[in-house]
Amino acid sequence: MRKFVLLLVVSAAVAGGWFFFQQYQIRGLDQVSFAPRTAASEPEQQDSGPPLPRVERQTGAIRIASFNIQVFGVKKLGKPRVRSLLAEIVRRFDVVAIQEIRATQAILPQFIDTINATGRHYDYVIGPRLGRTSSKEQYAFVFDTASIEVDRNALYTVADPDDLLHREPLVGWFRVRGPPPDQAFTFSLVDIHTDPDETAQELDALGDVFRAVRDDGRREDDVILLGDLNVDDHHLGRLGQIPHIHCAISGVASNTRGTKLYDNLVFSDVATSEFTGRWGVFDMIREFNLTTDEALEVSDHMPVWAEFNLYEGGQGGRIATRPFGAKTQ
Repeated sequence: MRKFVLLLVVSAAVAGGWFFFQQYQIRGLDQVSFAPRTAASEPEQQDSGPPLPRVERQTGAIRIASFNIQVFGVKKLGKPRVRSLLAEIVRRFDVVAIQEIRATQAILPQFIDTINATGRHYDYVIGPRLGRTSSKEQYAFVFDTASIEVDRNALYTVADPDDLLHREPLVGWFRVRGPPPDQAFTFSLVDIHTDPDETAQELDALGDVFRAVRDDGRREDDVILLGDLNVDDHHLGRLGQIPHIHCAISGVASNTRGTKLYDNLVFSDVATSEFTGRWGVFDMIREFNLTTDEALEVSDHMPVWAEFNLYEGGQGGRIATRPFGAKTQ
């Protein structure tokens, strides 16, 4: 097994994480070493703008989604109807992991403005442009700041010097707003878009990625790997061999033509007891009364989602003990 010099020192890695770190590096988005957060750090707050609205929920839960917005760039954003539909889709969820941002210029600020035109308060974090060819992509997390906060200091990209992954995952750390901070559900999201020609190799590598994110020193057991896997829930390789691993989406198609299951949310059903059991594929054809061709202008993928309790461990469950955004030893 080839070994590599690590840019991130993890002080409390278990065996699964140790195996990963023999093959992978974790680095910050600016290509420098991933630095620990300061002991008093908290999610970054907005410097200006209106105050956040009071959190009001009907279900006592949040919905986390994944959406491959096929070739998401200036051309697609420039189509008013498509832009409006994309914004309306995002508004249905508390946080959305987005794949396949292809623009060479910043388009997320314009997209966020469209989402927030109805009075909402969404924001985003985004990773670097990735890919082996000139056709590169970015990952992003778009989230409702009225219900979700992010630790911007904990955002990082997982890179593999052995080139096992075409586009290295983007990892973000989030907390639900509303419950007392020491009781609110916190979770890591791992955003991924696999190469359809290399799914066997990449799904094996993602098993190591999952363990490494879980054991990266933040003591966060709620790790949700989500994105366009280009396989169904029965072909996850070593990722699917992790004990208690669970796919939220099963038995349905997630592509717009309704023929294949490609997109999913993957997590431990023991560690992430906050999962309510509710999940789905957002059928934009039926929801917006579109033809298939009209829907394909939006994307060749449907958004997939799963629902999670607001409280760490589920309502009435265990109380979180780790401070969100604080340095751990």
